[in-house]
Amino acid sequence: MRFTDILVKNGFIGQGKLAKVITQSEETGIALEKALKAEGVSEEDILNAKSEISGLAVRKVSKGQVPFDALKKIPEEAARHYRFVPLGVEDGFLEVGVVDPADIEAKRALQFIVSRMNLPIKTFIVSEDDFETVLEEYKGLGGEVSRALGDLEMELSDAGSAAAMAAMQKELASGGSKDSKIVEDAPVTKIVAVILRHALEGNASDVHIEAVSDKVKVRFRVDGVMYTSIVLPLTIHEAIVSRIKILTDMKIDEKRKPQDGRFEARIEGRDIDFRVSTFPSFFGEKVVIRILDRERGVKTLEELGLSADHLKVVREMIARPFGLILLTGPTGSGKTTTLYAMLKELDREANNVVSLEDPIEYNIEGVNQSQVRPEIGYDFASGLRTILRQDPDIIMVGEIRDKETAAMAIHAALTGHLVLSTLHTNNAAGVVPRLVDMGIDPYLISPTLLMVIGQRLVKKLCPDAKKEKLLEGAFKEITQNELKNMPDEARKKITSFDKIYEGVSSPNCPMGSKGRMGIFEVLYKTPALESLILTKPSEQDILKESRKQGMITIKEDGLMKALNGLISFDEFLKL
Repeated sequence: MRFTDILVKNGFIGQGKLAKVITQSEETGIALEKALKAEGVSEEDILNAKSEISGLAVRKVSKGQVPFDALKKIPEEAARHYRFVPLGVEDGFLEVGVVDPADIEAKRALQFIVSRMNLPIKTFIVSEDDFETVLEEYKGLGGEVSRALGDLEMELSDAGSAAAMAAMQKELASGGSKDSKIVEDAPVTKIVAVILRHALEGNASDVHIEAVSDKVKVRFRVDGVMYTSIVLPLTIHEAIVSRIKILTDMKIDEKRKPQDGRFEARIEGRDIDFRVSTFPSFFGEKVVIRILDRERGVKTLEELGLSADHLKVVREMIARPFGLILLTGPTGSGKTTTLYAMLKELDREANNVVSLEDPIEYNIEGVNQSQVRPEIGYDFASGLRTILRQDPDIIMVGEIRDKETAAMAIHAALTGHLVLSTLHTNNAAGVVPRLVDMGIDPYLISPTLLMVIGQRLVKKLCPDAKKEKLLEGAFKEITQNELKNMPDEARKKITSFDKIYEGVSSPNCPMGSKGRMGIFEVLYKTPALESLILTKPSEQDILKESRKQGMITIKEDGLMKALNGLISFDEFLKL
């Protein structure tokens, strides 16, 4: 029996009128109820009929009655689509209002959402008007996110975060079933704040929060290496993930698909960006948080680790009015940081500087930075096409990934623009063959390519945390083999050939190293190289010609830094 049959049985509408109403509205939810009301059936009669057929009670809702905590249980998108809304949490039950209790899809969707909460539900029938009233309440959630960020900032600014972390670790290490006490004494807001503050104090670049079979591991990436910092009980994993999702305005109930978001917090006068990514895994969602300190993020060229000779070439090339400058190296080798350092050197007042990035990591004053969004068709190629209509002087493209982007970058460089970008190859000499493989003709590469920088990142030794060792045995043999082919000018810059260094613990550098520096090889435009690209652009021949220029390879630059005591010999051996 349908609720319309109840209306006929109780005499609220005749059978003939009902048939006419159903035909006109095609019996589709809202349209059917509107048509019934037009025929004189009251909303109260419709609700009572639904109640009689479904066995559910009718609930009236007033404006402002539904608390924010209840609204967070069901995402707005799901509420709008399936036409059910949260009404509150009473006696351990989530109360939900439905417009159509006979909607099978809505029932399944609601069951799926609440199954992830471990919370039983009580279902009520609500009117169309009350349903819309609750939907309006979702608009206030933006303010709730702002309040959550305010709470986080207060927790982050709270002194003694290291003590809080130590106390939490001690509590966990004591064993036993103390999960509930931990949650009570250290609410989720505080746990998240302590994790982030500890990461900031430890100069971590990333925070990994991952559930394993019986616990939650929190790992920090410091100077490119992952360290387990804290272990939490598995029971609070979902609460931590939900808290981070609230901060980033992600969908709390969406756990099957990856999500991305970001939030900002002001900590001790510094604006910190947190870029967040979630990833569904077997034991629960993994969260990775990239920490971006705006004030410390944009380095100068000197801070990167470029030698005096390299600095001279780089500054000469970025001063050119047009041409293409490319950076190459694996993911995480600091290419974007180098690009930002170059942009910082340029005259951003006299030039129109535009960048396309994925994502924007740091804001640079005077640069018009744009985030690409491939999911809506705004990728590097289409963005570059648009930039060329914006009267640019200098263009930075985050990465050349395909032929179309490469062709547009070459075209921009040919038509009077300075273009800076990155390309994935193993070394600087491999850039030209890679561009040719992508379908770019050598005669277009030859006049436009100004410079290629290949780079890697290595851990930097602290001055007070390094120990001298005599260079001997296999290490000496490796060093001598590298020195044989090194240009004479580079060899002259090595201070000692019989000592190497290793990191030791010190009060300032417990790990023996602090921060990272770049290892570089710089290939730049010469008439001979220009001719070679036109005639025989193989990697082998380009490398041979670059060595004639006096180019030192990444490995040789690493050896020079190791012998000069800037990095450990172990770091050099990894190159």
